[in-house]
Amino acid sequence: MYYKNINIWYFATFLISLVVAIPIITVFSSFFQNTSNFSEILKNTFLFEYIYNSIVLLIGVLFLTFIIGVGCAYLVSFYDFPGVNFFKWALILSFAVPPYIYAYSLTAFFENYGTAFTILKFIFGEGNYNRLIHKFDGMEGAILSLSFSLFAYVYILTRASFFYQSQSMIDLGKNLGFSKVKSLFSIIIPSARPAIVAGLSLVAMETLADFGAVDFFGISTLTTGIYNSWISFDDLAFANQLSFYLLIFIFGLFILENLSRKKAKYHSPTKGGFKKKEKYNLSGWKSFFAFFACFIVLFLSFIFPLSQMLYWTIIFPKNFIDLNFIELSINTLYLVILSSITLIIFSFISNYGNRVSRSKFLNILTTFSISGYAIPGVILAVAFISFIAWFDNSVIKFFGFDSIKKFFIGSIFGLVLVYFVRFYSLACNGIKSGYEKINRSIDESAYLIGYSKLKTFTHIHIPYLKNSALLIGILISLEIVRELPITLILRPFNFETFATTAYIYASQDLLEAAAVPSLFLIIIASFFILFTSKYILSEKHE
Repeated sequence: MYYKNINIWYFATFLISLVVAIPIITVFSSFFQNTSNFSEILKNTFLFEYIYNSIVLLIGVLFLTFIIGVGCAYLVSFYDFPGVNFFKWALILSFAVPPYIYAYSLTAFFENYGTAFTILKFIFGEGNYNRLIHKFDGMEGAILSLSFSLFAYVYILTRASFFYQSQSMIDLGKNLGFSKVKSLFSIIIPSARPAIVAGLSLVAMETLADFGAVDFFGISTLTTGIYNSWISFDDLAFANQLSFYLLIFIFGLFILENLSRKKAKYHSPTKGGFKKKEKYNLSGWKSFFAFFACFIVLFLSFIFPLSQMLYWTIIFPKNFIDLNFIELSINTLYLVILSSITLIIFSFISNYGNRVSRSKFLNILTTFSISGYAIPGVILAVAFISFIAWFDNSVIKFFGFDSIKKFFIGSIFGLVLVYFVRFYSLACNGIKSGYEKINRSIDESAYLIGYSKLKTFTHIHIPYLKNSALLIGILISLEIVRELPITLILRPFNFETFATTAYIYASQDLLEAAAVPSLFLIIIASFFILFTSKYILSEKHE
């Protein structure tokens, strides 16, 4: 019975990891597939443009998110000033605004006869203000939209690292005659480098994965090329090959980073050597500057897009009335609940399977499968369609069965399955971090008193990890509410969410209509963020 139980858990974990890994393997295998004549034309014309634009976009976003994220984390971690406790959690509200919605807000405000024009006209009367208003579009608009939507990745991780820095290190700098500025660049930031790099890596992946914002601004990147290869030219093979190039791009960034810090060492003091930081009390103009710096970031990243969407909703109430709010809410909530529960259940099984089997092969397979989060949603969607098409043509039809495409493509089942692949890393790692706190001696004690592995799993592990599961569920819900390309590509016919509805209106240049679903999306996402902020940024958990 002992071996039987182990085999069951091993098989379940193996199957879960294999399902998650299939789209990833499909992307890598695409390099050897034959493509259409279109691919050759594209390689000789637009491929360089895709790569060039992706690089420029990435550099611009990484630079801005570094400045904003590290700057804000430094201010709230090392200084006391009015509102600092408010800004600690309020700054992560930027997560509630996806880049594509920020892009809509930016355009709506600065476009000809947009909100900025209306404000100037109201204050100064009639005039030709359009020539005075800078138009944030193209690459500039895309960089700003992505930066203000993603900087919180850097902010959260950097702030957590700053929290653990010992005052002893800072005092050492003082003794050496370092100014605050020199201490910042010579001690504080270098010590937090792993956290900063981790945050920037997440920003890089999200930037390269973005479809909504770059498509709205008409920026041709590898991601838009992948989408157009499939949608416009029906060339799945080349779409997958572009996906392969993008993956090489992403993995290349990881390799460069690992090489750059190969000889670097980062020391975290032990508890005995740790000295709690002393915060500097700011007053006068310094206090005002710190407050203003944090407020302007909060305003630009959250209040501005929220206000713009609210403004359009108020002055065009018909769009609010015409919106099928109940249907969109049900659809969005349905996807959130179904996907979150699925991910949490199977992440529990996978982690427990690895725990009881202790198989190196299984651990390697699981590690490989969680790389799905590094793959852009549009790539996973196209890779999934490619695999289903291949399996249907090569296996299902060979045995004379009916096509299975309808069960996977354009269905809720297929959509949830790709969500599973995309966010499996988030769920699996979240549950794994909780499992690491459960000593194996607890398992052995349970076996000695007659508990089976299943009973140990259901009666000990799940109750112990319920809070971790709740937090992971909320974080997954936030990601799914914001997710656009996977939902856009794989959703059933006439099945819309707040995200897809906003995108459809915006793609038709109906920004006023896009404002209403965008507003509701921001509100829902804000709710999830506020609910989890006490866990994410609580100093007890940092």
